Amino acid sequence: MTKKQTTTITILSIIAFILALMVSDRLWFRLDLTKNRAYTISKVSRNLHREIPEPVNITYFLSNKLRTVLPAPGEIEDTLREYAAHSRGKIRLTVRDPMNVGLTSVEELGLQARQVPVVEQDQQSLITVYSGIIIEYLDRMEVLPFVISTDTLEYDLTSRIRSMINETERWIGVIAGDSFRQWREDFGYLNMTLGEAGYRVRLIAAGEEIPDNTPALFVLGGVEELDEWALYRIDRYIQLGGKVLFAAKGVFIDTVYGSAEARHQNDLGLLEMIASYGALIRQELVLDRNALTLQYQTRTQSGAMQIRITRYPLWIGIQGNSGNMRHPVSSNFSGIDLFWASPVELHPPLGVEAMPLFTTSQEGWLMRETFYTSPDVSYVLELEAAQTKGEHVLGASLTGIFPSFFRGAPKPVREGSEEELPDMPENTRESRILVIGDVDFATNMMQARHNLDFLLRAADWLANDDDVIGIRSRQPQAGRFDKIADPAIRAAAMSFAQILNVVVMPILVIVAGFVFAQFRKKRAAVPLNTVTTTEETKSEEKKNDL
Repeated sequence: MTKKQTTTITILSIIAFILALMVSDRLWFRLDLTKNRAYTISKVSRNLHREIPEPVNITYFLSNKLRTVLPAPGEIEDTLREYAAHSRGKIRLTVRDPMNVGLTSVEELGLQARQVPVVEQDQQSLITVYSGIIIEYLDRMEVLPFVISTDTLEYDLTSRIRSMINETERWIGVIAGDSFRQWREDFGYLNMTLGEAGYRVRLIAAGEEIPDNTPALFVLGGVEELDEWALYRIDRYIQLGGKVLFAAKGVFIDTVYGSAEARHQNDLGLLEMIASYGALIRQELVLDRNALTLQYQTRTQSGAMQIRITRYPLWIGIQGNSGNMRHPVSSNFSGIDLFWASPVELHPPLGVEAMPLFTTSQEGWLMRETFYTSPDVSYVLELEAAQTKGEHVLGASLTGIFPSFFRGAPKPVREGSEEELPDMPENTRESRILVIGDVDFATNMMQARHNLDFLLRAADWLANDDDVIGIRSRQPQAGRFDKIADPAIRAAAMSFAQILNVVVMPILVIVAGFVFAQFRKKRAAVPLNTVTTTEETKSEEKKNDL
């Protein structure tokens, strides 16, 4: 190769490198080997540029100090750059240090500061940092006050960008049907989760008018309190195409005074109305071997108080493999925890498609007659296990045109009120309904985030955001620690683990050491024999020469 050719190749290589740097923000490649490609944005997010008529500006306010403390900010920035790389110039990303903007200005935008512990020169201290995202489209703005994980980042970004582009507000109506439960106190976790997901919650009192444009409605409880007036409002909303999640059970459990006494619910019409739509919530309790643990206080024979922890079959831990993979709400979900739940039987009317969402395991059974909820005597909980053992549906989905529960009946009236209910619509629209045979699963009784994830999926599906649900299905899951709930199987797994780690592995290490020692001994002996043979050969050659 001549000097001129070498110079030409060098110059062309430098030019190619510079051009690659110039287009690097438009090219993106990531090798993601996780299940469902959890660390790569989905097709929905990659194709957002087709829905964006004007540029979207994303500003990531990140404290430089936080970069050196945690790896999460780097992962967040990578995800944001992936959005920009796939957007064909429709999404513009800027990363700024809040110190260069001014802390007062940043907090006025809605960002939140957090204190993070750091160790410097063997001394632990707290530093104040920011890691917030602001999304701007035309004159609209959405704020993620503090982001420290990529777990829900794609969902948060895509859902908010879509709402801003379509000029739609993400909100949901809620009817807390039981007077002994308060929304912000008893459903605090759910309220917070919906808010973090960008939903504005509007509380609707029982019997209050339900706006026709309500995207979705949660009806939580109310079996003994929702009268015909309130049920008429809900039924009319469904006839207009409204989407509803009903969470109700057929057995009342006294959780207010902590006695957990059980009795049949005095149904004022809610259970009957849900049954007319195709889902019968039976006035029974469901139990399962896949049970959660219950910690409770009991008194010994000597009168002393002690704390006991036991598996409680009335608290069911639904596993992910018990979900219906064909439905967006239960597909690839991590499970759900239910407390004193009732079984759901599906009898859909003509024109309605019914589909189970999740069931108990094959080891589930029912308590139909005498309700006994105390964990002290476990055999009493299993009196009907032999006759009712098997899978039992606990959640269901209904889709189609539903018959009106008040068809052919006069409109309800309220005593002492001159208000008149509006007429039912002449043309009934297609609707969606979810039915869960429990209310407590949505309260602060929940022991894990599985329930909140399920409720958020339900809100998205009811609001027709099917592809957004797919984003949540792709998120990495940590799994459950109680996946093996059957005592016999769990004991066998523990025994296998003990034998493997305490007996088998040490034996394999000893055998491997012995094999390697023999191999090294043989290798050490080979050169010595070779040298001896060579010297003997030379001696023989000298003798022959003589």
